[in-house]
Amino acid sequence: MSMSVGGEGGDDAPMSDINTTPLVDVMLVLLIIFLITVPVVIQTIPLKLPTVRNEPTTTKPQNVNLSVKADAAGNCQVFWGVQKVSSKELLDRSVQKLKDEIAKLGGMSAVTPDNLPEAHIRGDVNVPYKCIGGVVSTLSSAGFLKVGFISEPIGPST
Repeated sequence: MSMSVGGEGGDDAPMSDINTTPLVDVMLVLLIIFLITVPVVIQTIPLKLPTVRNEPTTTKPQNVNLSVKADAAGNCQVFWGVQKVSSKELLDRSVQKLKDEIAKLGGMSAVTPDNLPEAHIRGDVNVPYKCIGGVVSTLSSAGFLKVGFISEPIGPST
């Protein structure tokens, strides 16, 4: 690099202007590189994600309350209220519960999704997913339209 020593008016002072052309060239090259690589790096599948909202549970007397936990050996334990049930008993009781509620409503013509009972599942934090999934599958097979999960609300941090 060289430095210009003279000016137009015969000044002997050096020029203090910075040549910004190389800087602009480098910035433009970086901008072009980023514009090309960002769409390649960010690959997404277009999805419409559900909005999460915290709703208080409305408990109706006909709702079914289930608790799911695992014993020390990792076996699934399902409780209808406070009574332990097997998978077969869960299916039988669920079908019978829906039949009884439909009979109370006056037959299938009076049934709407809002007046059928719901199943509320409380799952222990350490329960394997297969236990919860099995209960949901059994309830779905029985005919339950609404299955909800009960959780602890997050309290204020202390």
